[in-house]
Amino acid sequence: MAHTTPYRIQSISEFHRLNHLPQPEHPLISVVDYAQVAANIREYEHQSITIDCYSISIKRGLNGKIRYGQQEYDYDEGVMYFLAPGQVLQFQPNTSAETNPSGWKLLIHPDFLWNTPLAKTIAQYEFFNYSVHEALFLSEKEEAIINDIVQNIKQEYHANIDKFSKKIIISQIETLLNYSERFYQRQFITREKSNHQILERLEKLLNDYFNNGDLSSNGLPTVQYIASKLNVSPNYLSSLLKVLTGQNTQQHIHNKLIEKAKEKLSTTHLSVSEIAYELGFEHPQSFSKLFKTKTHLSPLQFRQSFN
Repeated sequence: MAHTTPYRIQSISEFHRLNHLPQPEHPLISVVDYAQVAANIREYEHQSITIDCYSISIKRGLNGKIRYGQQEYDYDEGVMYFLAPGQVLQFQPNTSAETNPSGWKLLIHPDFLWNTPLAKTIAQYEFFNYSVHEALFLSEKEEAIINDIVQNIKQEYHANIDKFSKKIIISQIETLLNYSERFYQRQFITREKSNHQILERLEKLLNDYFNNGDLSSNGLPTVQYIASKLNVSPNYLSSLLKVLTGQNTQQHIHNKLIEKAKEKLSTTHLSVSEIAYELGFEHPQSFSKLFKTKTHLSPLQFRQSFN
């Protein structure tokens, strides 16, 4: 049954209770066997859910689709997902298919991070902002590394809690996140076909925008606008472009702008001010400053080089 507002799960204890699991051994951190959760997942069919926890998971064999943001993603392949507190997702099971689910879900309540350096630095891990379209595909070796770290976390809070336990678990979480960041950077390179399709779509999007008059009426496209048109997050797009091209999204937008400016300066008799307005600048001085920063020539000096 669909709901207009997402169902909010406010604690790890509530998550356990809704999934008919025993009470968590620790109120602020828990590793859950995904096979146990999957047995109850159809109770949430087509309902949006949000959890007030960080969630990191590897899920296999759960037939269906997950909707996260504006994206849908199949669960047919084993991949790693990252959700920050408050992000909304919806599961749409494939009821006609048999399932043999496996994997795990690590839940971390933000209060567990309180008064630790990770409380501030966790926001710097960009994959918590990624849509599920940008899930992490792991090799067998990479998955084994991740699984070992998660088992270490589980064993630590299963043991007798003492004054060292939290520090050790936080250290393991940081190690997990750092390996995940490494594997994402590897993915940017090894998933070449998918990534280059994004580059091709970016080039077409910028060409269309710069050639159909949008600049003069709407100004330069923002990074947020470009990312939304490509159905990826701004952070993901900039990270991907930085790895593949050495430049972020904003630099790509400016490069396309300079290309268009050079074309107008060399093939028309428009004044610099007229070109600036056509390219979406309210103030010609801003255009001239950007042009000189990028080319080491003023617009007039560039035009004169063609005479």
